[in-house]
Amino acid sequence: MRKTCLLFDNDGTLVDSEYLCNLAIKQQFAELGVYLDVDHLVEHYRGKKMGSILSTLGSKHKVSIPDNFLPDYRERVAKLFENQLKPVKNIEFALSKLPQQKAVVSNGPKFKIEQALTICGLGQYFGERIYSAYDLDKYKPDPEIYLKVAKILGVKPQECVVIEDSITGVTAGSQAGISTLFYNKTHESHQLTNVTDFEDMADLPQLIANLSSVT
Repeated sequence: MRKTCLLFDNDGTLVDSEYLCNLAIKQQFAELGVYLDVDHLVEHYRGKKMGSILSTLGSKHKVSIPDNFLPDYRERVAKLFENQLKPVKNIEFALSKLPQQKAVVSNGPKFKIEQALTICGLGQYFGERIYSAYDLDKYKPDPEIYLKVAKILGVKPQECVVIEDSITGVTAGSQAGISTLFYNKTHESHQLTNVTDFEDMADLPQLIANLSSVT
């Protein structure tokens, strides 16, 4: 079926933010006397709901998360983004070659998505089509997040393609019954159906063309 709508994750898919987000987590926990490894955080918590991450880490390291932790974390991330955030390699090339309607669907808050897209010069490709789990009240890996966005945009799930970089995200896409492309740079193993792995965003236009040609 012809693919008319592309649903992109944000962190790690459009913008190279995973390291910076987890660096901020490391810095915040260091203030609580807990010392974490950024690479470990990226590997184990990429794409997950922030509340769940903090709950898990707090329980694991036996520390209480103070009330100011999350707002301080958001402020720290915003500063890191302003100074260091860059788009994912070759994503702007791919977006420029894709004429389909595009939307962002993220577990992050909308203001963070918008800041990241603005800094990286990618907002022009999405316009107002930015959807946050915080507003939809559905968080990946729940497939309903993608089904809700498809309904809002007036397209059938079969007409969509999900583009993700984490197991959490591709699980949501796969279980929604949507063709899903997994930007799998670290070669994570999975048994998900309806998922195609790839390693270079420059390949995205051809991959989507291939999906559109499948009857």
